[in-house]
Amino acid sequence: MNVVDSSGWLEYFADGPNADFFAPAIENIDELIVPTLSLYEVFKRVYQQRGEDDALQAVAMMEQGQVVELDSRLALSGAKLALDLRLPMADSLILATARAFNAILWTQDSDFKNIEGVQYREKG
Repeated sequence: MNVVDSSGWLEYFADGPNADFFAPAIENIDELIVPTLSLYEVFKRVYQQRGEDDALQAVAMMEQGQVVELDSRLALSGAKLALDLRLPMADSLILATARAFNAILWTQDSDFKNIEGVQYREKG
């Protein structure tokens, strides 16, 4: 199973230097877990940069994976990870979601560097 954090989705949609790094995880729909928080972050950024139509298209693609709602179990797990690993709220919730599904977290966000279960690629 795979979770791609928001930075990875945005890199993929922009066809940035690391798009090929994220492509296998994103394009393997059967193994893709999508936290609702990622939908929020990607929609907001794409809407801001390219407008509502592009933002809705991005979210539609993301929703091809298994969308996972934030529930109390994930919230508490995320809070613990935030404290243990000194992660910001959004990062800790995305990592909690990945861990709940025994998924690999794909990212270029340096907050995740050297964390177990994370495939990190430095921004290009």
